[in-house]
This record gives sequence, structure tokens and C-alpha cells, in this order.
Amino acid sequence: MRTVTLIIDKRKELSTKYKKLLKDRNNDCFVTKNLISAMKTIQDYEPDLILISDSIDSDLSDYCKKIRALTYDTRPIIVALSKSDDIVDKLDVLRSGADDFISEPVNPEEFVMRIKAHLRREYESNLDIKKSLPNRNYSMRALKRMISAKGARAALLISIDNFLNYKENYTELASDKLIQTYWAIIKSTIEEEDFFGEIKENEFLVITDRDKAEAVANYLIYAFETVSSKFYSIEDNKRGYMMMKGDSQAGRRSNFVHTTIGVITNEFVPYKDSSQLFNALVQIHKLAKMPSKSNYLIERPQLVGETAVDLGVNKRVLISEKDEALTILLKTILDLQGYDVIVMPDGKDISSIEETPALIILDAGEIETLEGIAHCKNIKEDMRFAASKIILTSILHDKEMVLNCGADLYLPKPYELSTLIKWVDTLLKE
Repeated sequence: MRTVTLIIDKRKELSTKYKKLLKDRNNDCFVTKNLISAMKTIQDYEPDLILISDSIDSDLSDYCKKIRALTYDTRPIIVALSKSDDIVDKLDVLRSGADDFISEPVNPEEFVMRIKAHLRREYESNLDIKKSLPNRNYSMRALKRMISAKGARAALLISIDNFLNYKENYTELASDKLIQTYWAIIKSTIEEEDFFGEIKENEFLVITDRDKAEAVANYLIYAFETVSSKFYSIEDNKRGYMMMKGDSQAGRRSNFVHTTIGVITNEFVPYKDSSQLFNALVQIHKLAKMPSKSNYLIERPQLVGETAVDLGVNKRVLISEKDEALTILLKTILDLQGYDVIVMPDGKDISSIEETPALIILDAGEIETLEGIAHCKNIKEDMRFAASKIILTSILHDKEMVLNCGADLYLPKPYELSTLIKWVDTLLKE
């Protein structure tokens, strides 16, 4: 992980000396002469450490107060450099917001080690204790630095999809092992100077060289798909999906976990701030998502533009139910909930629909025929409905048979309408 140090010093010779001592492959170093030029660097890079010399045209204590006030939201380490060795001066500067006071002339080795110790402490204070990864705030700081980076850089937003279902079914201990395995894979793929941090529990950020971004994404997809099957039970591996357990999830089919990676570079769009860059990264990540397979997508020139992609929310719900009274009741309730409801009593006619629904409520039919089971299989084989969720209701209480036909949720009849509405809302949000 690269850190950033800002030196505020009017003296050309000494500031150049300090920069040479501190700059290395893991630490970028910038020099400014006054507060105005320093603020531009602070806004662009959010430095981890600011070194302030008393050569400035201001009282050192007042200067530390101003820097601390201007950086209250990022809280960098402030180290004061002074020709004074007086204890009163030291205490005054430390009270004003400095974290350390170094008297000049400096011992080069001690100076470097003290600065590195501060940088290490700053980095460790931003680690998630459980995961030992930089937290979301630090990840957003790294993303901000990418905007001002001179070289061609790429940001990868990496997620483990269906993670919460896996965690609920296999316990937190198993989900921790899954994440730790993926961390190890990611860390083995990137270089020491690359950034790897956390966005949330199952989402991560990698910032690396633009030229190797696609190779990293491609390898992560391959490696995750290779190891992920080892985290399921023999029964789930045979079925090809997770059968959810517990009172709240019983009867639900869930796809296995998979990884989705969205990649944005600083090549095509001059992003104004980290929020704009992160939003673009989130959108490309959404485009990369597939219902059950790992996938990655890299920003291309033709994808840039406000109207390039329609990301409107699909709220269409199709009802295929033999019971006419129940159909009317379901349609009325879902209409009131704001859904666009389509009714097709015969499940065979679903394949002829022009607008693909986000969710299908399908009745399995009579016990003697169970034609809804066959309809469900046909729907799942039709690529137009690959992203559509299916709730299969049935008077036959055979959960595994229903889920094996491709349904996302088995709901035995009779059911509470409140239960169905809850599942419609849950599945559409996913």
C-alpha cells in the first residue's frame, strides 16, 4: 500500500533532502512552500502525514492549529520540524495539534524511522480489526488518490454475491473461511504497491496498474470458481444450488456464491472527485452481475455517457394461478404495492410474453399432473427469463422436487398472503 507524505517547507535545499529521504516505492512525497499550495495537495491526495517546518512565514503553533482545523475530517499525522530545542516550544507545538516534534539538524536514519513509524501507525489505525484490511474510509481515500495519479491506474470493485445466503446457511465461521480464502487469492495476485481494501463485508477494492487490471480480474474469476465448490456440502454440490434452512428461509432455493468484478480506469473520463469515480465503479459492477455465474466487466469508451445504459428498475410481476379468486386478490394487493402486474392463467403462454417480468408467481397445478413443474423448467431454459425469479406454489409438499425444476422459492399451499408479499419484496430487491 502506497502512502502519501506532504512536506511544507520554504527551504529548497532541506526540503529536497527530506523528500529524497522519505520517497520510496511505498511512499509518495510532495513539497509545498505555503498553506495555499498545501491545501491543493491535501484536497487531491488526503496525505497520511504532513511535515511542517518552522521556516514558514507564520508561527509554527498557529500553523499546526490551522492545518488541524482544515483536515478535521481526514486527521493526518502532523510532525513539526524546528531549529528550536526548547521544551516550552515543543510543548506549545504539541498542544496545538502536532503529533510529534523533531529538532533540527536531524539524524537521517532516526528521522526516516520515526516518520515510517508514524505512517505505520496511521495505516494500522485504519485497519478493520477482524480482517486486517484497510477500512472503507481508507479505501475511499485510495480511490481519491487515483484521480490525481500521474500513471494509468485501474480500480476493481470485487464482490462475493449470494454471500448473505451462504452465511445464513453455513454459519459465520464458514463464511469467514470463504472470505479469508478469497483475500489470500487477491493478495497473491497484486503487487506490494497496489492497494487492497474493504468496502463492506463482502465487497473489496483493488487499485492496480491499468495494463494488468484485466489479467487480475480474469485470474480472480478463474481462481474463485476453482475453490468455491469446496465450501459446500456434498448434498448441495450434487443439487447444484443451496437449499436454504431456518424458519425465515425454509423452502428457498439459492444459487451458489460467485464473484463479480467491475473495473474502471482513469483513462477515459476525467473524474472530478472520488464520489463520481466510485459511482461509476458501482454502475460498471452492476452491469457485470450475472444471476449465478462469476463475471467481470471493464469500462470501455462506448460505455461512457449519461444515456449509454438504461438502469431502470424492473417491477413487473407475472401471476400464473388457476384459482381465479386468488389471482384477483394477488393482483389487487401487488397493484397497491406499486408493482406492474401481468396475469396469465396458463403457464404455457408465459414464453409468448413480450416484456420480461422480474418475478413470476407460478402454480404447480393439480397433484395428478403438476404441469407447473414442466412450465418452470421450460421458463428456466429460455434465456429471456435468465434473470427472472420464480416463486412456485404447490399443494404437493415436496420441497426438493420443486426447487430442482429451477424455482427460486418453494411456497407450500395454503400460504399466508403476508408471507408471499414479503418474498416478492425480498426477491425483487435482490
